[in-house]
Amino acid sequence: MTRPPLPPFTRETAIQKVRLAEDGWNSRDPEKVALAYTEDSRWRNRSAFPRGRAEIVRFLAAKWQAEAEYRLIKELWAFSGNRIAVRFAYEWRRADGQWLRSYGNENWEFDEAGLMAVRHASINDLEIAEEARLFRWPQGRRPDDHPGLSDLGL
Repeated sequence: MTRPPLPPFTRETAIQKVRLAEDGWNSRDPEKVALAYTEDSRWRNRSAFPRGRAEIVRFLAAKWQAEAEYRLIKELWAFSGNRIAVRFAYEWRRADGQWLRSYGNENWEFDEAGLMAVRHASINDLEIAEEARLFRWPQGRRPDDHPGLSDLGL
């Protein structure tokens, strides 16, 4: 199974890969998202270290159970060969009603089939008022005409 675009990445294909990842995560479908990763993918996500698709599915299911109204924007930071670095922000609501914007960076490494083998994520959370939210599209894929992180001053 291949997952285009494939490495080595150009600027154009790296941007495509980033948008495909964003779209997948905005689906909030753990099974679908996990298919973008190798069977033995290694992650670092905050203080969690999922290994392999089964653990990734469990991790994402728990994440999206806790993070209501999740909406994510990713932006290419750098790329080289089979590696891509992104920055991202997402907004979500805790069970107590408090809104947060989570900011972070990810480093990705892909295999020759275009599956992500390694993902390192560093993430910080900021409580925000509901009125401060910037990501207000309907749940799911971010519309093509919605501003990105740089356009929003993030």
